[in-house]
Amino acid sequence: MYRSHTCGELRKEHINEEVTLSGWVQKVRDKGFMVWIDLRDRYGIIQLIFDEERTPKDVLETAQQMGREFVIQVNGTVIERVSKNPNIDTGDIEILVKNITVLNKSKTPPFTIENETDGGDDLRMKYRYLDIRRNPVKNSLIFRHIVGIEVRNYLSNQDFIEIETPYLIKSTPEGARDFVVPSRMNEGQFYALPQSPQTFKQLLMVGGMDKYFQIVKCFRDEDLRADRQPEFTQIDCEMAFVEQEDILNVFEGLTRHLLKEIKGIEIKDFPRMTYDEAMRKYGNDKPDIRFGMEFGELNDVAQHKEFKVFNDAELVVGIAIPGGGSYTRKEIDKLIDWVKRPQVGALGMVYVKCNEDGSYKSSVDKFYDQEDLKAWAEATGAKPGDLICVLSGQANKTRSQLSALRMEMAERLGLRNPEEFAPLWVLDFPLLEWDEESERFHAMHHPFTSPKPEDIKLLDTEPGNVRANAYDLVLNGNEIGGGSIRIYDKDLQSLMFKHLGFTEEEAKAQFGFLMDAFQYGAPPHGGLAFGFDRLVAILGGQETIRDYIAFPKNNSGRDVMIDAPAKIDNDQLKELHIKLNIQE
Repeated sequence: MYRSHTCGELRKEHINEEVTLSGWVQKVRDKGFMVWIDLRDRYGIIQLIFDEERTPKDVLETAQQMGREFVIQVNGTVIERVSKNPNIDTGDIEILVKNITVLNKSKTPPFTIENETDGGDDLRMKYRYLDIRRNPVKNSLIFRHIVGIEVRNYLSNQDFIEIETPYLIKSTPEGARDFVVPSRMNEGQFYALPQSPQTFKQLLMVGGMDKYFQIVKCFRDEDLRADRQPEFTQIDCEMAFVEQEDILNVFEGLTRHLLKEIKGIEIKDFPRMTYDEAMRKYGNDKPDIRFGMEFGELNDVAQHKEFKVFNDAELVVGIAIPGGGSYTRKEIDKLIDWVKRPQVGALGMVYVKCNEDGSYKSSVDKFYDQEDLKAWAEATGAKPGDLICVLSGQANKTRSQLSALRMEMAERLGLRNPEEFAPLWVLDFPLLEWDEESERFHAMHHPFTSPKPEDIKLLDTEPGNVRANAYDLVLNGNEIGGGSIRIYDKDLQSLMFKHLGFTEEEAKAQFGFLMDAFQYGAPPHGGLAFGFDRLVAILGGQETIRDYIAFPKNNSGRDVMIDAPAKIDNDQLKELHIKLNIQE
């Protein structure tokens, strides 16, 4: 056998035992008459010792030739370590080696296999199989596995059934761009990779499966950022004969279960907030409520003076930065420059220093007196020593800009503790959103989301005011899950397609199979999907998902390790009936 024990399991109670170990050479320290090798595997690290008095000469000579990341097997005796290492679990003992076998040599790795490495992101992505040997990445992948097990345990105990759905499906026009796959056997036709198993899980409800879940790969061809990948994983769930409250209760339970089992944290409250309230108070639909800095709308107390910038604005809104009253003019100017960056897009920022003596100093003192500025402080909840930052302009853009500033200041002030968890349900999203480019309404979530029953009458007259029977679960300022009660009535689904601009023929061509299924006794149903990658990252104390994915893509959607995507040869193209039309 290659090993009798792993490198992480031996302790003092194993002293004098004969053991066989295998692993990678982490480090070699050669004193000539004595050699120490740190041997590593997935389970830990242990020190091997070779000396000229107790070690056969040929074994000592072999040890002196070892390089980093060589794969070796050793046989020896567990002995007490003279110079103990309290930083590792095996630090009280070491292995006096009698035999050593080189199982495989290694080139010198392009970066150090240490917790703190000298390898940059691109280099580590290229040699991801080496990066996985490092504890931070290895432990992240193990952590992902543990979370997945707990998800399955909870849902299985709630009578959910895990069912796989197809990866080769039909392209649909809603949502992000599809990844398409040519069909060799059906000339000129294409499969699409699923953006989610949405229609299949609804068909499973029609099929009477009642409670379904799947930890499933999904695919979206969209621009990437730190928390997105072209292929990602969902915890996809659907339930029949349920209303919104049933679904919220089940997935509050799942979130509580994960926080308790994984983090040892008991969460009692899952506050709820409407979409409109979230936008008004925080400027986005996934607010981080671990800290305050709620928006204060200032139209009533800042307009109708002589300051034209505010008078011409649709919205004047501010936040109070705790302790910001001590900022120097230079620091405030840097803050103004920050909000004027293209990524934020503000044209400028007005500020008010709330002095400890109760007075106010503002960049617009020329237009507003102390009583005016006091009203601003009351509206934003500012206290003596705080700084009020005010933006103005078109309402939606201004809220988005101030939301970015709020999150930036929370980061700078250390208010986003990764070990503190604050869940929030956001409810009553708009059903439809207007797209200026196509000049029509699109589904804010997807075409199968049910409108609030009391709002159905507004579909013909005020479609923009129709609320969806939809909900998002937010954790620490990240949307970790979202879902809705689904349309299960053929007539209402047809009406929804009509308002999304589908002709009857287009709706039938795209979704005829689902409409047909609704004619055979579809039950009321609804569901929710968690973003598994993001959920794992947040539970792990991070907000980027890359290190929790074994082989991620870079920001251009490329796998630089295997060099994908890649060209295919002409014979394959011919077999797939594809002719490339690439402009040089």
